[in-house]
Amino acid sequence: MKKLSALILAAATLAPSISFAHQAGDFLFRAGTATVRPNAGSDTLLNGHFEANNNTQLGLTFGYMITDNIGVELLAATPFEHKVTLTGVGEIAKVKHLPPTLMAQYYFGNAEDKLRPYLGAGLNFTTFFDEKFTNNPAVGSGPGGLGLNSLDLKDSWGFAAQAGLDYNLDKNWMLNASVWWMNIETDVKFKDRDGTNYKVDTRLDPFVFMFGVGYRF
Repeated sequence: MKKLSALILAAATLAPSISFAHQAGDFLFRAGTATVRPNAGSDTLLNGHFEANNNTQLGLTFGYMITDNIGVELLAATPFEHKVTLTGVGEIAKVKHLPPTLMAQYYFGNAEDKLRPYLGAGLNFTTFFDEKFTNNPAVGSGPGGLGLNSLDLKDSWGFAAQAGLDYNLDKNWMLNASVWWMNIETDVKFKDRDGTNYKVDTRLDPFVFMFGVGYRF
């Protein structure tokens, strides 16, 4: 019995340790909740400025490890929807957007570490759709309203930065927390009841917070 125990102990000592990765050649898939928190600002309109509320959707990332420390990642999500308010007026519009973002990343530590913090920088593309004004009396077509219509937001290209943390549960599964900052600027275009065209320079510059699980293969 003592000999058997000694053999088991020796085998455990000599056996290679389980790698928690991330290693060169690994693909990383993560899924979780993604919350967009805009830091909106705009040129003045009706003595006010545009603001947008937070929204949470399903976030997905697809990553590839080029080396044990360098990776690339694509962020995707289900469409975000925001209520747009105007200072002193209230909610005046709704808009949806998708912000696919491509990142180059540096992972700190070694491949066998359970905890892998990382930083990233890259490019964000944001496309807006389903833009529409609400029935707010101040901007609607009723008496005293401005009759605003034909709302359109220009798509945006901008810089993105990221910080994240993976906690490896085993050789395949991990927990993840990450945050992005995105430079999103757009031209908000619309018309009034007389057909006059307007363009309001607007920035969103949101933080995006994601918490979820990941799978490595």
